[in-house]
Amino acid sequence: MIADVDAASILTGVASGVAYHYDLIWFLLLLIVPLYFVQEAAGRIGAVTRKGLGELVREARSPATGLALAIPVALADVASYVAEYAAIGIGFGIFGVPLYLSLPLAFLVHVGLVARGRYAWVERVLLAVSGIFILTAGAALLMKGVLPYTPVYFSANPSFVFLLAANAGAVVMPFMLFFQSSATAEKAGTTVRSVRKETLLGAVASELLMVAFLMLGAGMPAHADLFTASGIAAALAAVGGAILPYAFAIGLVAAAFLALVVISLGSAWGVVEALGLPRGRAFWVSTIETVPAVVIPFLFPHPLTLVLVLMVLLVFILLGPGILVGQLAGDPRIMGPAASRGFWKAAYWASLASVVFCGVIAVL
Repeated sequence: MIADVDAASILTGVASGVAYHYDLIWFLLLLIVPLYFVQEAAGRIGAVTRKGLGELVREARSPATGLALAIPVALADVASYVAEYAAIGIGFGIFGVPLYLSLPLAFLVHVGLVARGRYAWVERVLLAVSGIFILTAGAALLMKGVLPYTPVYFSANPSFVFLLAANAGAVVMPFMLFFQSSATAEKAGTTVRSVRKETLLGAVASELLMVAFLMLGAGMPAHADLFTASGIAAALAAVGGAILPYAFAIGLVAAAFLALVVISLGSAWGVVEALGLPRGRAFWVSTIETVPAVVIPFLFPHPLTLVLVLMVLLVFILLGPGILVGQLAGDPRIMGPAASRGFWKAAYWASLASVVFCGVIAVL
């Protein structure tokens, strides 16, 4: 769930704070609800069936359904990879490293980590760096203090609605469904009760972090330039001094790599499972999906705009996997007594519908 607050999510939160101060805090806290119920269903499926979503769909439905699932999952992977690489480009850009050096380097490191297949030490390092990053951002917030802005506001302004959708996409990400089910399936001794408890804690922690980054953005100058790495660095320096931009850059890159590891583990597994391929092929699937991420950021002069657009796109990509997760979680033939009923069933479908609705009104 910490990986769910990835580099793209951090940038989305900061951009929301710069644009609308504390106005979206109510919405970020409200997102705890759909984040919890959607992730809970995916985790419950893994805990009960001991199978990942791709494998389960192929067995419970048909190979054709598995293939149909693999397509949006692969699209979600590519979109997520592009967003993370764009964020890595921003992070390195704060240190003055150009894209033509930072993105190929990120690709080599990413592929190398996936090829090794051992993630425990990588996760520990990245979580430690992320922890330092969060503490540094927290210190900057304390220095700035709580500003006199309202935390509850709504506007029909297209930019406001667009940021609502971007935050929804940044929180309830398709790749997290596959990671949640596969990781839970492989974790010995996991029960439905423990899944619900851990997912609730993760959902609350994720959204509190998003609120913190929004508040960090709200403390930046009103006309901060977030479209360039140098502009982001200047805005951060105005909040927390000369050190904060570099701490932010390191944390942003660490958050991106933590998410990249999770995407490689979860979504690549989901694709090969849905296609009925051996898990060993996940490395090649992940590598192929990553290639566009090295190229596409070069085509966009404003990487933050690219990240925000991709977050909205993920809302729509979530629809297909989300419907399948809801159907599987509510099927008593698959889930037995743990199948979604009553409150849990209604809460899941309402959560998925609310997230997709945010994307629809943003487009309209």
